[in-house]
Amino acid sequence: MQQFEAFKTWILARIKSDRGASLVEYALLVALIAVVCIVAVQILGNEASKSFSSTGGAIN
Repeated sequence: MQQFEAFKTWILARIKSDRGASLVEYALLVALIAVVCIVAVQILGNEASKSFSSTGGAIN
């Protein structure tokens, strides 16, 4: 019976570990940063394209 209690305690200690939660939080943070970077590049790319087009049109 003592072996079962020791095993139960060991399993419960592993389940209550915050290590997995931290990994998930970091993965979500990296995904959010990637989405923000992609959106920023698309917006700035469109603005730069418009600017270059208007400058090219003014030169011609």
